[in-house]
This record gives sequence, structure tokens and C-alpha cells, in this order.
Amino acid sequence: MAIEGLQLFSGIGEAARQVLDLRQQQHALIASNLANANTPGYRARELSFDEVLKDVVREAEAGNANASDRVSMEEREPLPWALDGNSVDAEREAAKLVENKMVYEALVVGVSHHLKLLEFAASNGGS
Repeated sequence: MAIEGLQLFSGIGEAARQVLDLRQQQHALIASNLANANTPGYRARELSFDEVLKDVVREAEAGNANASDRVSMEEREPLPWALDGNSVDAEREAAKLVENKMVYEALVVGVSHHLKLLEFAASNGGS
């Protein structure tokens, strides 16, 4: 549906869904890293989130609904003084967890506002 060259139902909904999926995957990775903080030889895993996000948004806007399914993870090498070979830094993971939670919640609020605008438009400006 187009209104003066603008698409009312653009790829923003699909892009937002995929970004929320990525944030959920990131949250699961961080939780897994924290759960294995004392496991000898465990390598912390993470998404290179900025690059993945650009790819997912670009592909979602192009209509690819499964872009977030092809996310690759990187393993972090342990620091030289980590005697057990574990690369989890609990403080770093906790900070990433808080950041990820805040961004996820902000995105949910943004999607909610977008849906309210669509509802308002569909109701012809009524309540």
C-alpha cells in the first residue's frame, strides 16, 4: 500500500523482527558464556553484532525473511594468563548483557509505537 510514494507496510517490520531475533541470540550466547565461566578450555562466543546487524537489515529491506538464520559466531581467544584456557570475562559478559537488554527493550518500544501509529491510521484517526 503506497501513500504518495511511501510504503506504509515497508520492510521495517521484518527488519525489526530479525533484529529482535539477533538480540535474543546474543542474549543466549552471553548467558551461555556466563554459565561456562568456570569450565576449563571453554571459549566465549559472540556475534560481531554491528556487521551482522547491517547485513540483516539490508537483506530484510530487500525482502529476505531468513537473513538472521545465517548468523555466524566468533570464539574469543583466552588471555595469555588464563591458566585453564577459559576465555570468559564475567565482568565483560555482564556489561554486554545489560547493554543487550537495554537495546532489546528500546527496540520493542519502537516497534510498539510503530504499531500504534498503524492502528491510529487504520482507525481513520479515531480512538
